[in-house]
Amino acid sequence: MSKRLPDWLRPAAPKAYQLATMGRRLAASGVNTVCQSARCPHVGECFGSGNATFMILGDACTRNCGFCAVRHSAPQSLDSDEPMRVALAAKALGLRYVVITSVTRDDLPDGGAGHFAATVSAVKQLLPAAGVEVLVPDFRGDLEALDAALVAAPAVFGHNMETVHRLYPQVRPEADYAQSLTVLRAAGERAPQMVIKSGFMVGLGETEREVAELLRDLRDAGVSAVTIGQYLQPTRDHLPVVDYVPPEAFVGFEEQARRMGFAYVMSGPLVRSSYHAADLVQP
Repeated sequence: MSKRLPDWLRPAAPKAYQLATMGRRLAASGVNTVCQSARCPHVGECFGSGNATFMILGDACTRNCGFCAVRHSAPQSLDSDEPMRVALAAKALGLRYVVITSVTRDDLPDGGAGHFAATVSAVKQLLPAAGVEVLVPDFRGDLEALDAALVAAPAVFGHNMETVHRLYPQVRPEADYAQSLTVLRAAGERAPQMVIKSGFMVGLGETEREVAELLRDLRDAGVSAVTIGQYLQPTRDHLPVVDYVPPEAFVGFEEQARRMGFAYVMSGPLVRSSYHAADLVQP
């Protein structure tokens, strides 16, 4: 039997006309968003304010993580026009801060790293004053691919850990905890001017001690920005929620993270890694 959703996990209902209007604009631009593909609870708020997080490398993932609503299927052909379409869409929306994430593409030799760089470069070309944040996959730990992704110099480099070490086999079966930490550490070493960011979910059965260990591992890897949110089951086919973590626990996580030295922390039941991303890292 599914758990009843607590009141603190009920975002404002999206307005149909906002979703439809923004959906049409994005469809006309030929771009994908993680807001729609990952069933983000904030899609109504963000679309209503004319904002979106772009998802590149197609709309189908080569991995099949137990928590993620993004479609899993065979690899798609890489679209060389996608970077400029994203840039044009960002300009049409008048964005001052652009967040770019992707599906995972283990079929590509560089995991799509060059495509990330091309997209960041296109956005900078059309919106030179905009801040650009990337949220990348692990590139299978290939540091040459990481170098390729960093060529365009985004202001913020993100890679999400998603969960604690013990739960990786269930939550991220095709990923590796140590490998993800290596990617984050290497990004900071290669580009010390960037903000290094990661995020994870709670409510999957982790303990408070394991959360503390994950936060320590992130700080040791040079991560300075962290987001912490409640896992919500996208469909019955995904991992079930083990616990609905109360709001006061998220306050505790934030205090703990700040004591550890994180410069930027966003912790709350409905926090997502790209939600109010500009507010997290900009004064």
